[in-house]
Amino acid sequence: MRKIMNSKPNMKTTTFVLSMLLSMLLSMLLAGVVSGQQKPTTGYAPVGGLKMYYEVHGSGDPVVLLHGAFMAISGDWNDWIGELSKTRKVIAVEMQGHGRTADIKRDLSYENLSDDVAGLLDYLKIPSADIIGYSLGGGVAMQCAIRHPEKVRKVVSISAPFRRDGWVKEANDFWPTFTWEIFKGTPMEAEYKRLSPTPEKFPDFVNHIKAWALRPYDFGADKLKATKAPMFFIHGDADGVRLDHIAEMYRLKGGELHGDMRPHSESRLAILPDTTHVTLMARMSTIVPMVNDFLDAKPQKQ
Repeated sequence: MRKIMNSKPNMKTTTFVLSMLLSMLLSMLLAGVVSGQQKPTTGYAPVGGLKMYYEVHGSGDPVVLLHGAFMAISGDWNDWIGELSKTRKVIAVEMQGHGRTADIKRDLSYENLSDDVAGLLDYLKIPSADIIGYSLGGGVAMQCAIRHPEKVRKVVSISAPFRRDGWVKEANDFWPTFTWEIFKGTPMEAEYKRLSPTPEKFPDFVNHIKAWALRPYDFGADKLKATKAPMFFIHGDADGVRLDHIAEMYRLKGGELHGDMRPHSESRLAILPDTTHVTLMARMSTIVPMVNDFLDAKPQKQ
């Protein structure tokens, strides 16, 4: 584990963390949307050395939900589950170290986490599924399509680049100044302690995520281009991902053409106005109908 830093956070760091906390509070308030529905099937899948917690809601075509860093099912997906499970089998998971899934001595990496998702689908005897991921989860979703193409039907990636330099400079500059003490006494710390099987290890958990965030990564443009699964890239116009990087991802998946003149890509792109990385998840009423339309779309005739 990285040594816990004692420096005081700067204003930008404090503002970002406060935004994350406000988002989490909103998600917790919306928990009633799910709690009023039929109780899910829950369990722990033995994958990758983990006992990975999962919930299954509803019935229909399977879709896996992958949360963002520091979050859990209750932090990202409460209201989404209520809508998506009306027509689909929704499999929400808590990845390594998050929520009810204990951390282990293993790097937090997109590759490892995507292998866990593939293992979960095997465990649940689901041959393939759509995958929706936010932030960290969006990167994991893309890696699932790269590493386990036979298991992925379609991908929805929400506010996630495929290289570290896809983030704007201030997003990458944020992490070296980040300390676990910023979360001390906050609802995020309380939620971790409520859910985690190791509630005393909150500082270790935060520092493990920091180590992941500081590590360079690049999924490979050629590998992303070669993926068979159609992808829907969803971003805010101020979500911290460079606009030229968003365009690059969409271009790699067949975007940037005149769709009236020839068949266009099955992949899609949406950029929501006046929307940040944190507030994207609160735009469910806008995003979910677009996601349902994408997942339901049939292959075009060439």
